[in-house]
Amino acid sequence: MKPITILIADDEPEIADLIELHLLKEGYRCIKVSDGLEAVQVIRTKPVDLAILDIMMPNLDGYDATQLIRTSHHLPIIFLSAKTSDLDKITGLVRGADDYVTKPFNPMELVARVNAQLRRAMQFNTSAPSSQSVLEAGGLVIHPEQRTVFLYNNPIELTPKEFDILYLLARHPKKVFSTENIFEHVWGEAYYQGGNTVMVHIRTLRKKLGEDMHKNKWIKTVWGVGYSFNG
Repeated sequence: MKPITILIADDEPEIADLIELHLLKEGYRCIKVSDGLEAVQVIRTKPVDLAILDIMMPNLDGYDATQLIRTSHHLPIIFLSAKTSDLDKITGLVRGADDYVTKPFNPMELVARVNAQLRRAMQFNTSAPSSQSVLEAGGLVIHPEQRTVFLYNNPIELTPKEFDILYLLARHPKKVFSTENIFEHVWGEAYYQGGNTVMVHIRTLRKKLGEDMHKNKWIKTVWGVGYSFNG
């Protein structure tokens, strides 16, 4: 069984070394780089199971690095940042991260979050049957195995969380999911004031699907309850 490889991208060597120390104790293999461009190059050329990216890095910041990574890879990404406001966290998640950890951080908490993301990724990969059927609703087509979405034959670029939300709703048309339900299904964690995060993701998802703010074609808001797929 191949070792699980974690990429650590941070331009502060002492932080990268601290993270590596704790991950090595868990039996993980680590690759350390000091900027976003290096991170992208490593992921494109080597097998990486999860990436921990600082947001503020030279050459290419964590946001832009994630955007490039997401064009061809769906590995879990955890942002590590000194930006601590709720808006910063929501921005990080919307830009493609699976989790967001603020500096200063507890190394053991970071390890726990790494373990949780790897568990979730493994569950998705092993539980997804090869016969997963393509979902179609009007001009919207969702390919779960390839994790791709097409709208009237045009590809729609979604972040992993946006795809997971859309796929969750589309698999259960007309069923209403609360923000708590969505957060626990998609993030795989207990709900902890994640309502704003869910709402922001759905807002950007609707925008990418070309929905008018006052005419929700695919994702219906059930006021006071949650959201449903209107397919």
